[in-house]
Amino acid sequence: MANFYLREDLADASVGGVVELVGAEARHIATVARTRPGERLLVGNGAGLVVGGLAESVAAAAVTLRVDAVRRESPPSPSVTLVQALAKGDRDELAVQAATELGVDAVVPWQAERSVSRWAGPKAEKGRERWAAIVREAAKQSMRPWLPGVEELATTRRLGDLAERARMLVLEPGAEHPLTALEPDGRDLVLVVGPEGGISPAELEALDAAGAEPVRLGPEVLRTSTAGPAALAVLNAKLHRW
Repeated sequence: MANFYLREDLADASVGGVVELVGAEARHIATVARTRPGERLLVGNGAGLVVGGLAESVAAAAVTLRVDAVRRESPPSPSVTLVQALAKGDRDELAVQAATELGVDAVVPWQAERSVSRWAGPKAEKGRERWAAIVREAAKQSMRPWLPGVEELATTRRLGDLAERARMLVLEPGAEHPLTALEPDGRDLVLVVGPEGGISPAELEALDAAGAEPVRLGPEVLRTSTAGPAALAVLNAKLHRW
């Protein structure tokens, strides 16, 4: 299987042409993957364009491949956005990584009332950049034509705005309806996952007032690092992505 790399400024390509990779991607190809000339590579721009071809020259400074295949993928519709509450340790990062591999289309970090981790001041942008780097690497690993975006840190009020534009599903162990009973209606989906201590009553009330739907998974109570990916697996089946 060919390894997949990203070059976000790649606007177009044609069969028979040459695509060059430089910087970190070239260094990885040459020194980590130890790719040799003649081996197959895939390169995407994160916006639906994917080209394939054989490596012609390989060096840490630059890698070139001769294009023999070009495809353009439309973005998934309806889209699925994960709202992941900040969590202690690396649990939120694990959730973001797995969600990207499972096909989430966008990620929103959420400063929930019960979040132990706090992003304040410059730390908010630093945290977003860290999540964006995790998403980028996970998208490469799972060979995704579209690179999910990571939005700015959201408050609960901001989630209410999202609920007005899409169908919001809030994972809540005590919810009446299971996620497996969901009937997609064509609207974009927003999946909300709380922190270790769960979503507070005040937050649940605010999201309910904005039109969000509480849903549950199975009888088990999952960690914040696994709840979102588990729910995304259900949604992938419901949306016929799998």
